[in-house]
Amino acid sequence: MIQALEEISRRFHLPIGTCGHAGDGNLHPTILTDRRQKEEWARVEAAPAAIFEQAPELGGTWSGAPGIGTAKAKFLEKEFGRGTILYSKRIKTAVASNNILNPGRIFGE
Repeated sequence: MIQALEEISRRFHLPIGTCGHAGDGNLHPTILTDRRQKEEWARVEAAPAAIFEQAPELGGTWSGAPGIGTAKAKFLEKEFGRGTILYSKRIKTAVASNNILNPGRIFGE
């Protein structure tokens, strides 16, 4: 994965700093950027898809830390499958039918 991150860094012309936990193989790639640079920011928005595609291809996951976050929400179905997403939505509805648990987040409305 480190080699893949280096290749993604070169492909998108972005520095990617990576730290992690050697004991469990949990990595935290961080794209270093200046959001004020519009052209650079467009590459920053495209690069995570490459990272999120590569991790499962290498037998890993991109969701090792607690919580998914809205930045990763669009990749949920690809990693976990449509059935898992539908099941998760049903659990959320069963637990809070009045939609008080983070309305509009992760699964949308």
